[in-house]
Amino acid sequence: MTTTPSSIGRRPELGGRFAPVPDEIDAVDLPVEGALPPELTGRYVRNGPNRLPGEEPGHLFTAHGMLHGVRLRDGRAEWYRNRWVRTGALEGRPFLSDAGVDLTAVPANTHVVEHGGRLFALVENGLPHEVDGELATLGPCDFDGRLTTAMTAHPKTDPVTGDLHFFGYSPFPPYLTYHRLSADGRDLVSREVAVAGPTMMHDFAITDEHVVWLDLPLTFQWERMASGMPFGWDDGYGARLGVMRQDDPTCTVTWFDVDPCYVFHVGGACTDTDGRVVVDGARYAPADVALMWGTPVPAEPAAAAAATGAARLHRWVLDPRDGSVAETALEDRGVEFPTIDESLVGRPSRWRYAIADRGVRGERAGAVVKVDADGTLATHELGPDVVAGEAVFVPSAAPGRAEDDGWLITITTTRDGAASRLLVLDATDVAGAPVAAVTLPRGVPSGFHGSWFPDPM
Repeated sequence: MTTTPSSIGRRPELGGRFAPVPDEIDAVDLPVEGALPPELTGRYVRNGPNRLPGEEPGHLFTAHGMLHGVRLRDGRAEWYRNRWVRTGALEGRPFLSDAGVDLTAVPANTHVVEHGGRLFALVENGLPHEVDGELATLGPCDFDGRLTTAMTAHPKTDPVTGDLHFFGYSPFPPYLTYHRLSADGRDLVSREVAVAGPTMMHDFAITDEHVVWLDLPLTFQWERMASGMPFGWDDGYGARLGVMRQDDPTCTVTWFDVDPCYVFHVGGACTDTDGRVVVDGARYAPADVALMWGTPVPAEPAAAAAATGAARLHRWVLDPRDGSVAETALEDRGVEFPTIDESLVGRPSRWRYAIADRGVRGERAGAVVKVDADGTLATHELGPDVVAGEAVFVPSAAPGRAEDDGWLITITTTRDGAASRLLVLDATDVAGAPVAAVTLPRGVPSGFHGSWFPDPM
């Protein structure tokens, strides 16, 4: 069964480019088309869901995490390998039992990041799981007992301080907890943040001084537990963004009401010269949430008829001086997985990178896209039969480089799931021919997020 993005929230089973692989393999000396830049010496690792053979199909978001890695060095693609993340869930332990919640019995299927010289596989309902550079699981990590909540799969590293900002949300009070981990990974500060109820807060943002919260109306609902993903639209909850100073021990939040929507992924945030907080993200309008998530959502008939189930890149400008909000659509084409140059997290930046699965008219059209701060779009079109994963920006080492001087790395997969490549694009010329493409030894299922880990590790 080949599926479409418009039903991702309610798919009973997955096929085509989402179909899981049955085993772990290793391959060496991978074929390369073009020339891999010598600066790309390190590992690209991507996380995603992959159930075990024989397991009952379930919701995509709950399948066990699997890491896919490609090792590049001196213009060669030395190896590919894939490994399940060894978690309590993979061993068969329940997340919720009479003994309570087991934060190690989770899929760890969403992201993989580095902090303090350690690699962590992440999922938002549990503890991080440490892995090594060969993708072997070392075990769950609670930072010597100091982390007592789940950890988001979208932590943010401040490029100046090196501190890791993250949060945990829960269906039980406290619903939201803010965490800040020192650059060396030794000191963890945790504070409760007051919110009205349990929401699915998948991502957030930071600026140089603030944290930005996304308090949106996809809320925890016990009656949806049997669906495998117990979150549904709550029209009465409201939608708001919150701005909180990072150094405020009381975690006082200034809230800004926004038009109803949902946002899985933020594409950048900063404080502008006028003191306003600017946030970009992939925004799902209510009618698109209904299609994408499979949950009833009130919508005007015209909006429901025009819905595609896709997100659009959107900007919110929040002014703490007068409480005003300005909202602007940056691009008409549906996109997801927005990324930026991570050396500019929380700071002003010009470029956002994202992926598209469809064209403006809804036709099949996979692409990697580059969006200017004013919404100008450049695309690397992949055609109707190939879809890209998240495009990770890797900066060049050139002194005084331009913001987009570097490469985009992504794993592409054919819609039938039969074949995949590691694609390297010149970020200054996204629409141009690939710099290089590595043929992978198998079709890699479409997944979630990845990172580039340069040597040394």
